[in-house]
Amino acid sequence: MADGDAAAITWDQWRAARPDLDLAPMTLFGGLKRAHAMLELLLEPVFETSPISSAEFDVLFHLRHAPSPVIARRLAQTMDKSAAALSKTLTKLERRGLVQRVANPADKRSALVTISEQGAAAVDQVMPRRLVLEDEAIATLTDRQRADVARAFRVIGTALGSTARVRG
Repeated sequence: MADGDAAAITWDQWRAARPDLDLAPMTLFGGLKRAHAMLELLLEPVFETSPISSAEFDVLFHLRHAPSPVIARRLAQTMDKSAAALSKTLTKLERRGLVQRVANPADKRSALVTISEQGAAAVDQVMPRRLVLEDEAIATLTDRQRADVARAFRVIGTALGSTARVRG
């Protein structure tokens, strides 16, 4: 049974058990979660042989070409991460010399983060291998399909961001 079939069976079971619930939102987000999980599995070989994890790559990726030190709180917002989750990752990176954190002279309550030469080298090592795997994964998509998917992700991201701001 293909994974898509298993998902369809699960949705059918839920619809039969709870016909009062509109599963449309969960169907959409379930697809996104499944795609994300599949991407993580696809990228596992890259990070198995890398000095950094996927989460650490994400942080270093954002810092790699920043023209100046980045305020940690802004980095968390840019990455859609909680300050606590980012701080945990930054601590690991800092211990290994991949980033530096210093107190912000303009606001002692915040930290400025910069990538080190070792951090830049780590991200530079991973990036080409990651891009090859990602490109292979979407090789069957036409340019139009790629653009449609990218547009759909932007629309969903905007909707989620608007909802988060209203609730936050």
